[in-house]
Amino acid sequence: MIGSRFPYNPRMRKLAVFFLLLLLLSVSAVAQEKTATILYTNDFHTAFDPIPAYWLEGSPKLGGAAELTTLVNQIRAKEDRVFLFDTGDMFTGQMSFLTKGEALMEMMMSMKYDAMAIGNHEFDYGADNFFEQMNRVPFPILGANIFYKGTNHPYSRPYTIIEKDGIRLGVIGIIGQDARSVALPSGITNLEFPDPIPIVQKHVKELEPLVDLIVVLAHQGKTGPMQTDAENRPEVQRDFDEDIRLTTEVEGIDVFVGGHAHRGIEKPYVNPKTGTLIVQTYGYGTRLGYLKVKVNGGKVVSHEGELLKVWSDRLRPDPVVAAKIAKYKKLLAPKIGIVQGRLEKRLVRDYNRESSLGNFVADVMKDISGAEAAVTNAGGLRADLPEGEVTNGNVLDALPFVNTVVVCEMTGAQVKEVLEQGLSLERGMIQVSGLKAVYDLSKPIGSRLVSLEINGVPVDDRKTYKIATNSFVAQGGDLYQTFLKTKQEEEGPLLSDIVMEYLKRKGTVGAPAMGRLIPAN
Repeated sequence: MIGSRFPYNPRMRKLAVFFLLLLLLSVSAVAQEKTATILYTNDFHTAFDPIPAYWLEGSPKLGGAAELTTLVNQIRAKEDRVFLFDTGDMFTGQMSFLTKGEALMEMMMSMKYDAMAIGNHEFDYGADNFFEQMNRVPFPILGANIFYKGTNHPYSRPYTIIEKDGIRLGVIGIIGQDARSVALPSGITNLEFPDPIPIVQKHVKELEPLVDLIVVLAHQGKTGPMQTDAENRPEVQRDFDEDIRLTTEVEGIDVFVGGHAHRGIEKPYVNPKTGTLIVQTYGYGTRLGYLKVKVNGGKVVSHEGELLKVWSDRLRPDPVVAAKIAKYKKLLAPKIGIVQGRLEKRLVRDYNRESSLGNFVADVMKDISGAEAAVTNAGGLRADLPEGEVTNGNVLDALPFVNTVVVCEMTGAQVKEVLEQGLSLERGMIQVSGLKAVYDLSKPIGSRLVSLEINGVPVDDRKTYKIATNSFVAQGGDLYQTFLKTKQEEEGPLLSDIVMEYLKRKGTVGAPAMGRLIPAN
């Protein structure tokens, strides 16, 4: 009998029970572990079509909405619990301008986004317009710190709870103070944007007992460089210090998806104090953010993440999104496919230096207005103009905003203030016509202008000059507060229309003269 061959041993029985309990606990712990894949985009800026990556060997194409959708769907087919988020600035670009953002919202609907935060460019056509646009889509659009002025009435939903296959995410959306400062002033007159930190703290506490994971979608930090080659230009890359600061002050955030700075974070950054994972892409849809987390007991126990290049030529365009884009292009063809003139050379942007496109646009404003000089902000230039034929669509891509030309009466001292603001590089270098400035970036901000001439004559601080600019800058946009103290006269037509008329009148336009913004060393 077994009993006679294996006598009862109380110690062995206790050990067996112990190991059995240990095994059961281990199995229970594994059973509680769940994975979630978070895909994310930011600062898409109506990049519907693939972009030639001229900074890579062979200039392969990256991005494109239909190609990006295919990549997203491939991941959805392979992995469980896949979430897709965006942190704002879907708008800008020709189709955004002509549809007031409708084309973008339609694209996001077909891509099946789970949630979106509001960026500053969503207000390019006014807060009322975006209110209509965000109510046409089935997914939540979040802005926890956006309120109607003088009230505690929210402009949009502060957060949402999303559940997929037994895992629950609490998702909060915010916009930062810098992003608010570059929103079109006339587009947000009825809104206010308080500090997001105490608001996020409040919502994190509300959500913690209800969800497995807390995600913040944030459009904040310093304004990013408006260059598609930013990943190849480390000197123009912004930091993400504001994201680190918020996730340090607010505990309980598991994942923080950034935007606005266009700061590509190749591998997730782990906040050393709170453990929050911080991620962001370079924008324009050339990369898809990928973050896979393992969650146990409401905590992230492991993660892996990267920025996936969207290799356009290797991805078959998603037919639904491609059909929507084709529909809008056909509908808008009369407005975007008409040749306006020719350029002898490609006109390019440069966020932190004098650029041929910046000089050209400033020259047009000076010419059409009869002003003594003209200035424009680097951030207002959103695409290069091609060599050869230039269509109205090309111009709308480069100048997609509802901006007019404004002539301001300014003292020489005020003109110098404007140049100093541009030389701070907080919003990129100011672009000019009729001016010649020597500067030294090694000097402190506010003291970088070495000399300044208007039409070859040194500027007199007390003399009054007529200076043309765009209406966004004239309203104090991009921190150019000096313009708010000036007498102004608006010229009427949109800046994009004025540039088109200029090209028609000239027929063929050569490259503008350079050497207007000169480094001292």
